Amino acid sequence: MNIVPEILALHADMRRWRRQLHQYPEVAFEETATGRLIAEQLRKVGIEVHLGMAKTGVIGILRRGSSNNSIALRADMDALFIQEQNRFEYASRNGGKMHACGHDGHCAMLLGAAHYLANHGRFEGTVYFIFQPAEECRAGAHQMISEGLFEQFPAQRVFGMHNFPDVPVGHFAVKAGPMMASFDCFEINLSGQATHAAMPHLGNDVLVVAAHLVTQLQTIVSRQIDPAEAAVVSVTQIHGGNTWNALPDSAIVRGTFRSFKNSVRVQLEQSISHLSQSVAQGFRINADIRFNPENPGYPVTINTPDETTSAIRAATAVAGKDCVNTAPIPSMGAEDFAFMLQEKAGCYIWIGNGNSAGNCLLHNPNYDFNDEILPLGAAYWVKLVENELAG
Repeated sequence: MNIVPEILALHADMRRWRRQLHQYPEVAFEETATGRLIAEQLRKVGIEVHLGMAKTGVIGILRRGSSNNSIALRADMDALFIQEQNRFEYASRNGGKMHACGHDGHCAMLLGAAHYLANHGRFEGTVYFIFQPAEECRAGAHQMISEGLFEQFPAQRVFGMHNFPDVPVGHFAVKAGPMMASFDCFEINLSGQATHAAMPHLGNDVLVVAAHLVTQLQTIVSRQIDPAEAAVVSVTQIHGGNTWNALPDSAIVRGTFRSFKNSVRVQLEQSISHLSQSVAQGFRINADIRFNPENPGYPVTINTPDETTSAIRAATAVAGKDCVNTAPIPSMGAEDFAFMLQEKAGCYIWIGNGNSAGNCLLHNPNYDFNDEILPLGAAYWVKLVENELAG
């Protein structure tokens, strides 16, 4: 790996920041202490700081020379509602909340890059450091954009990075086109007639309907979507009933659907709606379907060709050609960075977090970010800036 000594010297600082963030995780739009740490570290090296966008977002601005060229680098800040099972010293102290996706590491790597660029960076133009809240299901990127992110901070291009388990340490993966799937939620409210559990014929059993609906929803991908297209429908919640001997009058079925094409995304929504109504009518109950009740739905994360070339160039300079996978299989996971890519040309890259053995997978209560990759991620950001804003 080609990492300059000054970035390697920041490793201990990045580790300390990362572990502090891990120990005190904050969820969507509540990242106040996280934001304070980030703002403090940006100001420490003379970077201009702007606060308050999307409630807790932090934007840093670093300018060099007179060039009008500009670039934005984005890291996500929020944690998840997961009870951590790790027992190491810096495990979460905020009950039921955990950095189970590595956003703590993303912030630390971007802070490391900001420190280096402020003190040693060789570039001409403006770098915008975007620390974004609420990536997990709450579309913080969409909120920042709606509040004027790119009008107030007019970057020409935008870049993002996410750690990825089972991509080896020291490696990157990136490609042009779809990198991450779209993400939409559905909520189906079933309502019928409650009755005694001993007399089901006097009511409408919404729990039986929910069970039928779960299995029927799985036929959408297998029987309605072109087999050449990628899609997935997952039921993730069923809520209904509160006692042993009564059939409830309502139940809720919730889940998600994902794809790599907008046409497939639309087809999935239409099929879920039609099938839900049909199954409910077959049992003489009502079904009320809502899509994306808590967020606008995430579009497909699509990397633009020129910016992907730039990302590959920077990653190759840092990690070496053999350590950059330029044809990874896109992930059915989703990213609200996709909203930024709808506004600006850009690229989203994966950095290897190493082996996922021992349940060290994203969104797992045993997950932990690999501190050994902190200098590599910071070095990638620095090389990207210095390449793209060369004097």
